[in-house]
Amino acid sequence: MIIGGMSIVGYWAFKTIEPGDLHVSKERQAELEAKNKELEQEIAKLKSELADLQPPKQEMPANQTLNTNPTTTKPPLSKYQDLITSLQKLLDQKAVLKLKSTGTQVGTLQTFLNIYNNTSKKVDNDFGPGTKTDIMNFQKAEGLPVTGEAGVLTFQKMIDWLNQQ
Repeated sequence: MIIGGMSIVGYWAFKTIEPGDLHVSKERQAELEAKNKELEQEIAKLKSELADLQPPKQEMPANQTLNTNPTTTKPPLSKYQDLITSLQKLLDQKAVLKLKSTGTQVGTLQTFLNIYNNTSKKVDNDFGPGTKTDIMNFQKAEGLPVTGEAGVLTFQKMIDWLNQQ
């Protein structure tokens, strides 16, 4: 009888007691699930606060129409307006960017090249061989003299290309 009782207790212990690493993993999972719930509640609260801060949408009365007079409406801005403005500054300064140039002006150039080539290369503000190759390809494709340097003609062609997008 004692042996039978010990067998039952032994079987129960074998089935219910977990190894230490499994127990720690389960505790960590429970902690992470609790933290996840807290974060979800915080996100919901922040979304609610954000919605409260948004100005209410004003609907136009049914008898009021939009002013479509072309003399008083402004032309739509390009989705690349900030980039166009930056390129225009380079054009106005008659800047010339070439191999080993550095700075935010080169970053502007690299940003344009990413858009033009539909790539996502790193914008590192450093005019290296890769940027030079991309400039040469742009110049060739757009019928410009292929110099590998970005100057007035190249910047103007970039602006023109962005305005057509």
